Amino acid sequence: MSLAQRSITSSAYNIAANIVSVAVNFVGSIVLARLLEPEVFGVYAFVLSIVTLTQTLPNFGALGAFMRHPNASEDEEVIRTHFTLVTLFSAVWAIVLGIGSLAFAPQNTRWVFGIILSTAFISQLTNTPQAILTRRVQFRRIAILNTVNAVTATAVSIGLAWYGFGLWSLLANNIIFALLKVIVLYGIRPVWRPRFGWYPAMVRYFLGFGSKVFTGSVLGQALDRVDDVWTGAVLGDAALGYYSRAYKFATYPRRALAAPLNKVIAGTYAQLRDDREGLSRAFFWVNALMIRANFWFAGLLALIAPEFIRLVLGAKWLPMLDAFRLMLMYTLLDPIKLMVAFIITTSGAPERIIRARAIQLVVMIIGLLTLGPRWGIMGVALAVDVMLLVGIAILYWEARAFVDFSLWDIFAVPTVAVALGLVIGYAAMTLPGVAGSDGVIVIVKTGSFSSVYVGVLILLERSKALMLLDGLRQLRTGKHAIP
Repeated sequence: MSLAQRSITSSAYNIAANIVSVAVNFVGSIVLARLLEPEVFGVYAFVLSIVTLTQTLPNFGALGAFMRHPNASEDEEVIRTHFTLVTLFSAVWAIVLGIGSLAFAPQNTRWVFGIILSTAFISQLTNTPQAILTRRVQFRRIAILNTVNAVTATAVSIGLAWYGFGLWSLLANNIIFALLKVIVLYGIRPVWRPRFGWYPAMVRYFLGFGSKVFTGSVLGQALDRVDDVWTGAVLGDAALGYYSRAYKFATYPRRALAAPLNKVIAGTYAQLRDDREGLSRAFFWVNALMIRANFWFAGLLALIAPEFIRLVLGAKWLPMLDAFRLMLMYTLLDPIKLMVAFIITTSGAPERIIRARAIQLVVMIIGLLTLGPRWGIMGVALAVDVMLLVGIAILYWEARAFVDFSLWDIFAVPTVAVALGLVIGYAAMTLPGVAGSDGVIVIVKTGSFSSVYVGVLILLERSKALMLLDGLRQLRTGKHAIP
């Protein structure tokens, strides 16, 4: 299959798997939110954030180096060196973090650190076969893995929560996912059989490239997790519980479409890095598709947020309302930030990412220190939004060195559509018989917002939609849209 056909096929597998996974996880998250208290989610989120925050250290830019190598997925020396370095660094990381948790973590949470750290270490050992599949733009196996994990982990977690196992119902997700990754990637028709190898030229390549992207990776992980760690340490477990659930439900739009596309497009971008025209075309259409879908999801969720929380999660979660709405901005733009950053990295200029993320981290820390103590989790969410907007502006500016695009073409129409949709959605609340019933309000808001949003897109972008469909048809047949 050509790169174009592999991109389309992989996208189809990933999107199909994500439809199932997101639906199952969404239902599971609702049930768990009703069965567990915010403090339980807070403890889990705090430990998970610390482990995830430090997990960048053992990777040392290995994935970026692997994706950058012209023949990585077929060269045994490259593959073995990647596996060896990841295993070595992961072992050192796990030992150091394990000792640190025993020394500094509260006694009642040390066992939580032990379980999450152990499962994270096992997952690290599957990075190599995942990198091979990503580099080849072959995602069928990963799609199956994610689907099976979603169904199995959700069923087990709900069962444990129902019988009163508390934290174990959340930790089950980590345990099951780690085991399934080993079985699917190494056990059943293995992608690659683990073998160590130490080739000095390859080691120098990985360490050399890793040294260029390592700082950027650490900063990127810090941007994702420092807010959780700060919230748990300063505002407490309950506040982090509310904040983590606000983030969880706000990011479902991103997980529905942006996450699977980002996984596929990473391999596509890597192979198009020397073709500016092809890379620019792929960049534009993926941005346009994600933004139009995400704006609809996020705008609708912001509109129906109070009713959604009362009807679906329960009134005990209403304290997260303002943070939830603010986190929807993160949902809109974070996938775009990651994609732009990947283009810059694979184009051989990771130092640009480091500068952007360093500025973002400073902005977020200032925001957390000034807004967090004053407005609680709403202030934390606002600080994250400001940080993200600053980063998006910087990265788009930097990306112009590698791809050609128009921000007006990407953002203008969906911005108008979502603004008009929100205005009409709120205006529909004045209709007779609407107020007083959360169910009726959700139906009216959803119908009015969606009708206006889709109508504006059809009115202003009909020709662009036809071009997109034509481009997708060309991609599927491998003719020319992406070589």
